[in-house]
Amino acid sequence: MRRASVVRAFAGIAALTGWAGLGLQLVLIVGNLGPAVGTWRFVGFFTILTNIGAAASATALALGGTAGLAGPRARLMVATSILMVGLVYSIALRSLWNPTGLQKVADIALHDGAPLLWLILWIVAPHPRLGWREIGWALLPPALYIVYAIGRGLMDGWYAYWFLNPTTQSPADLQISIAVLICGFAIMALALIGLDRRLGRQN
Repeated sequence: MRRASVVRAFAGIAALTGWAGLGLQLVLIVGNLGPAVGTWRFVGFFTILTNIGAAASATALALGGTAGLAGPRARLMVATSILMVGLVYSIALRSLWNPTGLQKVADIALHDGAPLLWLILWIVAPHPRLGWREIGWALLPPALYIVYAIGRGLMDGWYAYWFLNPTTQSPADLQISIAVLICGFAIMALALIGLDRRLGRQN
């Protein structure tokens, strides 16, 4: 099978997994909280916003795209964010609840399935040998989300993640949480860029 076909196949699986998980999660949260509150809460999670971007990018790749959402920078942004979703969830959030039934299915699709498939996609997709400066693009989504999450929390009092909640942390602790988060994204992005450059030399 040609490489392009392999990439499109994995991208298609990643897209289907992402959209299915997002659709199921939206139905569940709207069913629990109602259309207005449920939808507003739905778009408050970095996991959800990242999976929307990941599913859109995977769809573009599956359709044979090579630029825009399927381009190298977009794929770096998506891969960094979705892999961090899986990592942060496993380290800081998984132990806080025990979903069952359909919620468990959505949880696995968004926190485990999507990150794993995107790791595979990063390996099998073309490798343009990204420059180290591209790390800035990978740090843009978390930086914007931090501002968004804290801003909307100040408006309605709800925070998606305890480590971005200024009402339960001192200003110093919040700054540490943000610094650790950004450093984590930077390390992940550097690892992906390094892998891209190494695989690019082997092609």
